Amino acid sequence: MYATPTSLSPAAAPGTRTGGATDPAVPGRDPAPRPPRDDASWPLAHHPSSVGRARRLTAAVLAGWDIPAEQAESALLVLSELVTNAVAHASPPLTVHVHRAHADHRIWVGVTDGGPAPHEGAWHRTCTPEEHGRGLTLIQALTAAHGTHHHPAGVTHWARLTP
Repeated sequence: MYATPTSLSPAAAPGTRTGGATDPAVPGRDPAPRPPRDDASWPLAHHPSSVGRARRLTAAVLAGWDIPAEQAESALLVLSELVTNAVAHASPPLTVHVHRAHADHRIWVGVTDGGPAPHEGAWHRTCTPEEHGRGLTLIQALTAAHGTHHHPAGVTHWARLTP
């Protein structure tokens, strides 16, 4: 599901036609229009400050995609919960993923981590009991679906939001 730079732009010899247009490296030719990227991913430090960084990076992408404000705010809140949980309960590494589907305007957000941590993070231990336990309720209220996918690289916790 995650695009890489090489999967987004197929290799072609200069001057050959790709996607109905010529290679932009050919002098005198107009560059081929490129569809906007529909995927974004960022590795983040396994640290509480990464919650804010994830929000800022994702907000910029959602704004570039012209996602309606209400849907973008919901996506940012859900993503904040997922990153917070990864920092508090999971092992590194930490990667944020965002995807949009044009057909039905869905937004998919995910956080890949290294799986369950052997012990709770320092950030989690400093919180009071009243500060815990609402994240899943928020995610359930704001998303069309959410879940967890285990794979060789770790665990991805994801959520799908609809307009």
